[in-house]
Amino acid sequence: MLINDTSFIKRPIFVKGKVRDVYDLGDKLLIVVTDRISAFDVVFPNLIPDKGKVLNSISEFWFNYTSDIIGNHMITTDVSQYPEELSQFKEELQGRSMLVKKVDMVPAECIVRGYLEGSGLKEYNKTGSICGVKLPEGLKQADKLPEPIFTPSTKVQDGHDQNVTFEELADAIGRDLAEKLKDISLKLYKKASSYAESRGLILADTKFEFGMLDGKLVVADEIFTPDSSRFWAMDDYEPGRPQKSFDKQYLRDYLESITWDKQPPAPSLPDYVIEKTREKYLEAYERITGKKLE
Repeated sequence: MLINDTSFIKRPIFVKGKVRDVYDLGDKLLIVVTDRISAFDVVFPNLIPDKGKVLNSISEFWFNYTSDIIGNHMITTDVSQYPEELSQFKEELQGRSMLVKKVDMVPAECIVRGYLEGSGLKEYNKTGSICGVKLPEGLKQADKLPEPIFTPSTKVQDGHDQNVTFEELADAIGRDLAEKLKDISLKLYKKASSYAESRGLILADTKFEFGMLDGKLVVADEIFTPDSSRFWAMDDYEPGRPQKSFDKQYLRDYLESITWDKQPPAPSLPDYVIEKTREKYLEAYERITGKKLE
């Protein structure tokens, strides 16, 4: 079953994202992960089969795995434990939804980079640093950094992310909170990176979102999914070129190869790109969890 529109849920919409639709259940939220896909901040008309289930299940896995470092907003992914009014939608919701606690989100994205790629590579090639963090000279695409670095971003009015230095983040949200975000983000990355390597994967970079719940910092939204992280195959890793990845990079590479200005409306995707993207998501799930998707 492919899910695009979730308006069958007769509750107030809390946030409608590019991929996730979040519904207000009072002191809780229901996150439904659709099969929509976006790239370059544009949502595509095509759906990717199983994508919603993959993202939801991977987040569930990592929320459990990292709970010794920091709490999270997850309550359950078992639809039988959802409010009774949602039981009629078990088929639509099972595997692709999560009941979570409502938290007060921190207005920042916490990005950790262990390898040089993406926007970080572009900034390094121009300035020799990323978000004010000076890096050694002569690094190549996909090189491992001497140490993982914290490179935050904030949301601006048009919804795009704006990279900032740590000092700019501290000015915006307070130094104590900024220090906590940096410390926890690096701890999360290092734990997940070590686990990923045991599964034959390199965790190149990732991003987190945090919120406050009863006065405590928790991690929220999604965590270590192919939409929020770059995973590469260890057995194919070779700096100096693009890597075999298990994220949206395959789609991005295809889009870079066609004449599209990266502005809406998005072009329709060919069947082979849809299927290959689906395979990337499924392989990420199986490698990370060691299980087949139900």
